[in-house]
Amino acid sequence: MEIIKVEDLTKTYLMGEVEVNALRGASFSIEEGEFAVILGPSGSGKSTLLNIMGGMDTPTSGKVIASGEDITDYSERKLTEYRRNRVGFVFQFYNLMANLTAEENIELSTELSKDPLQIAETLTAVGLYERRGHFPSQLSGGEQQRVSIARAIAKNPLLLLCDEPTGALDYTTGISILELLRKVNREMGKTVIVITHNSDIALMADRVLRMNSGKIIEDKVNENPVSASDIKW
Repeated sequence: MEIIKVEDLTKTYLMGEVEVNALRGASFSIEEGEFAVILGPSGSGKSTLLNIMGGMDTPTSGKVIASGEDITDYSERKLTEYRRNRVGFVFQFYNLMANLTAEENIELSTELSKDPLQIAETLTAVGLYERRGHFPSQLSGGEQQRVSIARAIAKNPLLLLCDEPTGALDYTTGISILELLRKVNREMGKTVIVITHNSDIALMADRVLRMNSGKIIEDKVNENPVSASDIKW
């Protein structure tokens, strides 16, 4: 079953008198339960695509069908509900509230969702239950990213969108985060989409979408995905 389908998506920005075409007719679909990687160089339109799929931006034309519903027809109120209840976000920088503990950062997220998971459950899933009372400044970069993942999955979303989730981390920590995302995918049943410029990460994906100049130039199923621990870069 398709969890998200993108049809002929375009996005044009006006920068002064210059038109910038961030997306140029992108089309693809991702199945429920897949671990997908959208791969491309900087400026290829990856983040714009993620923002539109996540309901944080709207396209110039085209459609995004999420679980059978065209979210491009949504009002701002319905888009807000979509972001709160159906999508979890993980970014390169963790965006944690500095004055809240790990547990409190996650609790803040669950208060916005209509069907959240137990906070203790998500902390345990990411291996941070014992550090739940620590503030972000007391956590390593990898631990902060784990909190941000726990915050995203605590909402119990259908879809987890990750924009360069290992970009600010060293290799060893980055691999541990990828292992965690695969765990969330397989053990918690979440569809995970990772946006990255790192082609090695694509080796662990069930589906790989390659972007360039705002277009999907390749869409393939990976018959033999490797574990994150087998990836080298």
